[in-house]
Amino acid sequence: MTDITIQRSTDWLSGAGLRPTRQRMTLANLLVGDGQDRHVTAESLFDAASTAGEKVSLATVYNTLRAFCDVGLMREITVDGAKSYFDTNMTDHPHFYWEDTGHLTDAPAEQLEIARVPHAPDGAEIASVDVVIRLRRK
Repeated sequence: MTDITIQRSTDWLSGAGLRPTRQRMTLANLLVGDGQDRHVTAESLFDAASTAGEKVSLATVYNTLRAFCDVGLMREITVDGAKSYFDTNMTDHPHFYWEDTGHLTDAPAEQLEIARVPHAPDGAEIASVDVVIRLRRK
């Protein structure tokens, strides 16, 4: 791990008020250490940690991803009501879901136009609008 990788991860965690525990640093390094945004599942992040020789349980990965979402470092995108992806890009943007591979990628936000959304019911407010465009190869 390079110094810049460690610094990015430390800054990412401390910017949200999270202590840089060993497990959080391990996962933060994999998520943001290279400065690129990621779409991961808990399982894919667990596999990446294992491949990197890091000792972390799948339960810890789930709990850490939940903590990252709770403090606004990541957001969860649910596909099919069961499969959750975690996105490090916190800007408003749509996603492509590739049905044949099960991958989630960013879609060009500048090409999306939403003219109107329904009014929220009384006593509620719209927190966000997630757009997932399902793709199938021809």
